[in-house]
Amino acid sequence: MAKALQRANGTGSVYKLSGKRRNPWRAVVTLGWAFNEEKGRLVQNRVTVGYFHTKDEAIQALANYNASPYDIQTNAITFEEVYELWSREYFPTLANKSSIRTVTAAYNYCAPLYKMRMKDIRVEHLEGTIRDAKVGSATKGRIKSLFNMMYRYAMKHEIVQKDYARLCNAVKREAPEREIVPFSPEEINLLWKNVNEIPFADMILIGIYSGWRPQELAILKNADIDLEAGIMKGGMKTDAGKNRIVPIHPLIRPLIEQRYSPDREYLFNDENGQQGTYMTYDKYRGRFNKVMKRLNLTHRPHETRHTFITKAKECHVDEYILKLIVGHAITDITEKTYTHRTIEQLQKEICKITK
Repeated sequence: MAKALQRANGTGSVYKLSGKRRNPWRAVVTLGWAFNEEKGRLVQNRVTVGYFHTKDEAIQALANYNASPYDIQTNAITFEEVYELWSREYFPTLANKSSIRTVTAAYNYCAPLYKMRMKDIRVEHLEGTIRDAKVGSATKGRIKSLFNMMYRYAMKHEIVQKDYARLCNAVKREAPEREIVPFSPEEINLLWKNVNEIPFADMILIGIYSGWRPQELAILKNADIDLEAGIMKGGMKTDAGKNRIVPIHPLIRPLIEQRYSPDREYLFNDENGQQGTYMTYDKYRGRFNKVMKRLNLTHRPHETRHTFITKAKECHVDEYILKLIVGHAITDITEKTYTHRTIEQLQKEICKITK
């Protein structure tokens, strides 16, 4: 006769079956309830996880199942269900809400796949979804990246047996856009001349003299600006780029002081300046483009960061210090282990960059 070992509700049960058996321990879970007409009542829909040689093996199998409850339902799990499971694990690892919005925006274009079983999806479905999405190549690239991450999760949890995302090749590489061009000294002087006349010209100058990525600058918090110490803290995208310290260049200190307010969460808020609202990248780009149009310039948002890096190299800023400021990975093992550079050293190096 089978003997059940009681476990916490909802986590399944382990039974030892009677008789001589090679694998006498049975692990089962309840997957919902159904009305049984013969018995005239609700009965459990019990599913066997497996049969095991020892009790510990059966208990471990239940623990594995509860950690990844779809492992025994791979015939039924859909694309949207995999997304829910994967995102529940992946989103907490992201540094900010903007990164989450980028993923969800890509997922919104995957509606044709939502109700399909993962086991039924093939390369043509993935490629068709990307091809039919009415978006640019950058967003299509994000959709492909989403497929890659979801299929890695599905392979890890044995939901699928083949990674069709790797075989998907629907993102056409467009011709490279024009070369990234730094702001010239004359263009920077033009920004300085109009800094009090054109809204958000100061935003561009702060980017040029700090090296922040546009999105990093857009979400920079007042709480992460220490005017007394002369530093800012922020960053995103890579491990080297997150939570890095950027010294405040003396030239842009007055601009930051004018924007700074401990009563607002972000240095740059939305159009009406509401507390707790920050600029999305689209808003940043819109304001950037308005300044460019007023000054008859043709730069793009990321070229502020490129300008900073170019000027820093021209002024012989220490290579290691520059990597720390802009958040580039450090490959030299001796520099990697030397982490005690002082804020004074950061400030000394950044001051080599002149107007």
